[in-house]
Amino acid sequence: MKHLIAIVAIAAFGSFQAEESPILVSPTDINWVDAPPAFPKGAKVAVIQGDPSKDAAFTLRAKFPAEYKVAPHFHPDTETVTVISGTFFVSMGDTFDASKAKSLGAGGFAALPKKSPHFAFTKEETIIQVNAHGPWTLTYVNPSDDPRNNKK
Repeated sequence: MKHLIAIVAIAAFGSFQAEESPILVSPTDINWVDAPPAFPKGAKVAVIQGDPSKDAAFTLRAKFPAEYKVAPHFHPDTETVTVISGTFFVSMGDTFDASKAKSLGAGGFAALPKKSPHFAFTKEETIIQVNAHGPWTLTYVNPSDDPRNNKK
């Protein structure tokens, strides 16, 4: 019986591997575009794998300019963030308070639980990688902070 379970597990893993194509991305392959309107102006994003609008896992990178701020918001799924370059300041809470933020340099990591308000900012250009499960949305704690509500 143990051998049968092992064979089934190996066969299932092998078929999973065969259905997916490898994704190999060099930094020069990344196609940066303006971030969606849910982000304050100035950010760029690049979808690396998957589609954030679909019910599936995805990976994207976000490039924030110096002195960039994202007001308290949350997402429908746990968001993991890895800092690629620069310094990302992030904290949990429904009120923006820069003094509570943790400084994460290149290689830093954050796992932000689903539906948990958090905020972030930069002091220098910063690139992060986000992994989550879609469909991914950004909901601001205070609707007046949402750039989609403040079109000028």
